[in-house]
Amino acid sequence: MLEELTPELVLYGYRMGVFPMADDDGDIYWYSPDPRCTFEFDRFRIPHSLRPVIRQARFEVRFDTAFDEVIQACADRPEGTWISSEIIAVYTELHHRGYAHSVEAWQNGKLAGGLYGIALGGAFFGESMFHYVTDASKVALVALIERLKARRFTLIDTQWTTPHLERFGAAEISQKEYLERLEQALALQCRFAD
Repeated sequence: MLEELTPELVLYGYRMGVFPMADDDGDIYWYSPDPRCTFEFDRFRIPHSLRPVIRQARFEVRFDTAFDEVIQACADRPEGTWISSEIIAVYTELHHRGYAHSVEAWQNGKLAGGLYGIALGGAFFGESMFHYVTDASKVALVALIERLKARRFTLIDTQWTTPHLERFGAAEISQKEYLERLEQALALQCRFAD
């Protein structure tokens, strides 16, 4: 358990291959799953049911315009959350410092869904996603992958495998391979924000 979570400590953790999560009592621990779930650009696929949604531009995608709202929406889950108030405060500070980013799907001027994560070097560490409107978070995920690919990121960490992520082609790699790829990605100078 951590005594205090700081932005510097969180960034150090990501560089070492670990990330923080709070338990039900708000106590924060470090995690490093083995195997680790990642996205590969050449294996990423858009489900058939989502293609018309994207083609018809049902959502407007924005980056970093509502980070506070996105992280709060990710934390506000009826089934419980690992995103404590302490984590929200630290990641919000990381957003102000240019490390934490949000991808947002908007509809009729309202936030409909999105995700957030951390960008370091050529690595993006996906943290959480949410939706108020069906398919909104999926559209945000597709937009994220397109941006990362265009900006030559090489590692997209999604932490654990879920059936939802598997539909998009997420796959597991060993911790050893993850750490090797992480080291290579951190050596790059990629820019997430405009």
